Amino acid sequence: MKRWLPSPWLSLALLCGWLLLAREFSTAQLLLGLLVALATPLLARPLRPTPGRLAHLPVLARLVLRVGLHVLQSSLAVARGIVFARSRPPRAAFADIPIALRDEHALAALAMIVTVVPGTVWCELAPDRSVLRLHVFDLDDEAAFVERFRADYVDALKEIFE
Repeated sequence: MKRWLPSPWLSLALLCGWLLLAREFSTAQLLLGLLVALATPLLARPLRPTPGRLAHLPVLARLVLRVGLHVLQSSLAVARGIVFARSRPPRAAFADIPIALRDEHALAALAMIVTVVPGTVWCELAPDRSVLRLHVFDLDDEAAFVERFRADYVDALKEIFE
């Protein structure tokens, strides 16, 4: 079954998306949608990464909640920094964060976290994956930021994926 239908949920989503975009339900659209829904996962199979393993689901749940809270806090902090930029300009800076993540799924998750949290931008990852450089919108204390970032994200991802 997996050989001909490697991603049943993706195929179902593609079929539903096709029918919604077509805005008509006919036999021709259904057959064309089925063709797309079955062919796309088969053609994309070589591009799919190896599946990662998730461990420690309570840690994952805490990480998701923590990221959600940080998104809200950072949104307010960036908005406050923009509104009061004349009286107190933000201290934008680069922060180099030593990381010990080797799993590609953990690094991808960290990239998504950095992308979704306002005020941080992923700039560079060292070739040996030992140091991550971030641009931070308003950085008071680099050492405290690095320690908090590692404790909040890197250590949790290491526990989940490695």
